Amino acid sequence: MTQPAPASEHAVLKEATREGGGEKGGGESTGTVIVAGAANLAIAVAKLVGGLISHSSAMMSEAAHSFADTITEVLLFIALKRGNRAPDAQHPFGYGRATYFWAFLAALCTFGVGAGFSIWQGVETIRKGEEAGSPTVSYVILAISFVLEGSSLLKAVRQVRGAARERGISPRQYLATTTDTTVKAVTFEDSAALVGLVLAALGLFLEQVTGDPLWDGICAILIGVLLVLVAGSLARANVSLLIGQSVPGTTQQELKAELAGMELVEDVPFLLTTVIGPGQLLVAAKVDFVDTATVADIERASDEAERRLVAKHSGVKYVFLDPTPGDGRAQVRAPEAGE
Repeated sequence: MTQPAPASEHAVLKEATREGGGEKGGGESTGTVIVAGAANLAIAVAKLVGGLISHSSAMMSEAAHSFADTITEVLLFIALKRGNRAPDAQHPFGYGRATYFWAFLAALCTFGVGAGFSIWQGVETIRKGEEAGSPTVSYVILAISFVLEGSSLLKAVRQVRGAARERGISPRQYLATTTDTTVKAVTFEDSAALVGLVLAALGLFLEQVTGDPLWDGICAILIGVLLVLVAGSLARANVSLLIGQSVPGTTQQELKAELAGMELVEDVPFLLTTVIGPGQLLVAAKVDFVDTATVADIERASDEAERRLVAKHSGVKYVFLDPTPGDGRAQVRAPEAGE
């Protein structure tokens, strides 16, 4: 069961269902993560060698960046596997939100390992300077890394564009609203990696031309700042989903209208939605049925409501209807004195 959404909102949730929970989609997301992880590990080793030879803080920052990305891909792989486990007695709604927990840890890794080391390395270079080394090897490594990172990014971009095109939305809208944060993380991190490579090359070049390591240190700090921005964006998205994010207001209105338009329903005074995993939505609503409706009528209408929502909105996983006209807030009478 998924959520209804106008083009962008419903589309990304439906696509996230395929990516996060479906057989085809899960394999596609896993493949994207594996390709990115393998590329990052090879690049990290190469950058480390280049940084040691050239004595470049920007190159060392890029090496830390790639090592952090490698750990991130491992955590994202765990996120995909843990989040796809079937519901059980202890977790009746499944393990979908485990995806967001591991993805949040991945964002913290990017922040702590990648950004922290990069900024520290840049500050130390500015303060103490560095012994100049041969930049040739580093230039070659940066060029090769650019090709490898670009290949990984292209795979993620193709997946994002395909999903966006299928739903009739832009790739930006997809990335802004998708509940599949693994693909979002790979796309953001690979994009940041390409920018970081350009900054590292710029730092090497300016130090080579001016003979001043200040430029190399500044570029290392800029790489760290870039990673802070990426990690912060991913962390916010995952925390929101981990807590239990609702779908956008327009989507909720569509769900509400779907229920309110049914025969025997007078009003839907209260409706709640919460994302319980990539592409998985729980819907709960208070429904005011007509006074003449019998118990059997309400049972049939409730069953029909669930079928409608599931049929039209493939990400809806669970539907709970309460046939009362209340506003959804528990009304508890305060005990009087002496009770």
